[in-house]
Amino acid sequence: MSRIGLKPIALPTTVKYTVNGNDVEVTGPKGKVTALLPTGIRLEAKDGVLHAVRDNDSQKAIHGLARALMFNAVEGVTNGWKKELDIVGIGYRAEMKGAGMVVFTLGYSHPIEFPLPAGITVTIDPKQTHLTVEGIDRQKVGQVAADMRSLRKPDPYKNKGVRYSDEKLKKKVGKTGSK
Repeated sequence: MSRIGLKPIALPTTVKYTVNGNDVEVTGPKGKVTALLPTGIRLEAKDGVLHAVRDNDSQKAIHGLARALMFNAVEGVTNGWKKELDIVGIGYRAEMKGAGMVVFTLGYSHPIEFPLPAGITVTIDPKQTHLTVEGIDRQKVGQVAADMRSLRKPDPYKNKGVRYSDEKLKKKVGKTGSK
């Protein structure tokens, strides 16, 4: 039995949802998100709580997934999602260029222009080494943060690169320490 699928989702009064076939449109104070509801799973709302209910046990494997997708949509339209990145390295930095472009200087011979998709905002601190990626769609926020990290992954020998703020790196010893 899915334990995640049985957990109720708190539905604030400011959040409304509509089911159109397999798509669920969740609207809240921050905006509107569309989530996919797998076939055989239905939503029941009672007493300000939303439950994902499966029709039979053949949907057991996707029951928790359906509940997690709905929770992410409800949480996104009420509070939003964010990921924080740190840029470590001498001369490594990021800056905003216009409304939808982030320009990274990461030790390459050229600056890297990173266009932001719709619904994603990035704030950069004054030192230009700390980025906050925010939005209402959890998948999109995570994908943009992962794409930014992949521009210069953290180097285990020098600890330089773009990393998540909560990421812990284990520094490796170079050639001289391997005797």
